[in-house]
Amino acid sequence: MCTPAGAPPLCPAVETWKQWHHGDLWSSNLSAALWSHLHPANMLSSCQVARWYHSKALTSPYPGSRVERSRVPEDKVGWLTQWEDYNPVEYTAAAVLAGPKWADPQLSDKNFSPKFNERDGEVERTSRNGLYVVENGRPRNPAGRTGLTGRGLLGRWGPNHAADPIVTRWKRDGSGNKIAHPVTGKNILQFVAIKRRDCGEWAIPGGMVDPGEKISATLKREFGEEALNSLQKSPEEKASLEKQLQRLFSQEHFVVYRGYVDDPRNTDNAWMETEAVNYHDETGETMDNLPLEAGDDAGMVKWVDISEKLKLYANHSYFIKLVTEKRGAHWGEDPGPECRD
Repeated sequence: MCTPAGAPPLCPAVETWKQWHHGDLWSSNLSAALWSHLHPANMLSSCQVARWYHSKALTSPYPGSRVERSRVPEDKVGWLTQWEDYNPVEYTAAAVLAGPKWADPQLSDKNFSPKFNERDGEVERTSRNGLYVVENGRPRNPAGRTGLTGRGLLGRWGPNHAADPIVTRWKRDGSGNKIAHPVTGKNILQFVAIKRRDCGEWAIPGGMVDPGEKISATLKREFGEEALNSLQKSPEEKASLEKQLQRLFSQEHFVVYRGYVDDPRNTDNAWMETEAVNYHDETGETMDNLPLEAGDDAGMVKWVDISEKLKLYANHSYFIKLVTEKRGAHWGEDPGPECRD
């Protein structure tokens, strides 16, 4: 077992993950193979899993509202912990109830019969983390209680799938040489960050996967819309952008993460999942020809130096950290807790 130095043999957060991975369907005696299934893009140790405590999905007020979640103590997050007095607030935003094309109807709608845990027509209702429990006709958040039922701002019951393109380059000086951190000696990576209009937090560009859309198409589309303002370009400009984007998104890349996201919009019955993919411009030449311009859901866009000091939306800082590990780039001056066998 890999355990942070000085910590108990198994962290409480690991116990929480063991409880929720497949709800009541699986026992907590998970093998190493099942642990890796939590993050199929990365073979993570239990030290890394322990950082994934369900927390931002417990914050109040709920985004875009004055709705306060019912308080959920840390030891009551997991569904396997009995809590007869649990009394979550029911909330689904008016924008969702209005019935836009990206949202499901209410479960009480007689013409709506969703097929949970499978592909439902063009809508993907499977989870990246495996089967989830459906209780009294409602999907149950695999990460545990959130203090709020309904869908909040999310359109789909169950998993709501997104894609996050992490576009990186090396930080260089005026002569084009890579810049190394003075303490660690590792080269510094930069990534394209946007400032979200809805909450004002800095984040990786990204957005929801449209029904029937391939993840690769979503990644390119969202980067174009949010970081290059492609929606406001002329037909000629769009054609030029498309060629350059194709060059960037067709080169070497790797999947950083697939699965559940600890997002403040999550509820007991609807939650965010994402696939984060790193597209690295090794020479910087491709991105030099793509001037950044905020668009769509982005208020600002810029290149940001990557370090442990980053404060980003949801779990985005963690995704960025995984990129630095893959690229051998600078992250922090403190190596962090060591793992013991």
